[in-house]
Amino acid sequence: MKHVLIAFLLALPAACQSVPEAAVPAIIAPENEAAAIRNVLMTQKDAWNRGDIDAFMEGYWRSPELRFASGGTVTTGWQRTRDRYHANYSDREKMGTLDFTDLEVNQVSPDAAIVHGRWKLIRASDAPHGLFTLLFRKQDGRWMIVSDTTTSGGS
Repeated sequence: MKHVLIAFLLALPAACQSVPEAAVPAIIAPENEAAAIRNVLMTQKDAWNRGDIDAFMEGYWRSPELRFASGGTVTTGWQRTRDRYHANYSDREKMGTLDFTDLEVNQVSPDAAIVHGRWKLIRASDAPHGLFTLLFRKQDGRWMIVSDTTTSGGS
């Protein structure tokens, strides 16, 4: 018994050492979940580039609780967000060609993920761009955006 206690006491300091923060990996989405989330974004990009805002909106949670923040304004609700997109991008020239880059998918629970990335529109007269942070939730086996905060870096 004395030897067990000594062995325990000798092991205790090593067990109590903290792990450096850099050694603790972020929770990264398992590949199949990250791929499903990226697929939502690529489907949105393709819809946008076809000029189909309604198909683009399929990536968003169809709920009055959807949150979309951009340009210093918060819009709540799927319908109001859709209406805002239609008002701000009323024709193909205003829509331009959309691209997403630097996507980082971080799964924070089995049914939630945060996605960071960059967006850019290429239009005849300018090229606005910026950053976004999206909160995805998985509901009924489908990943969808429930909160979108998009910033503009200019044109």
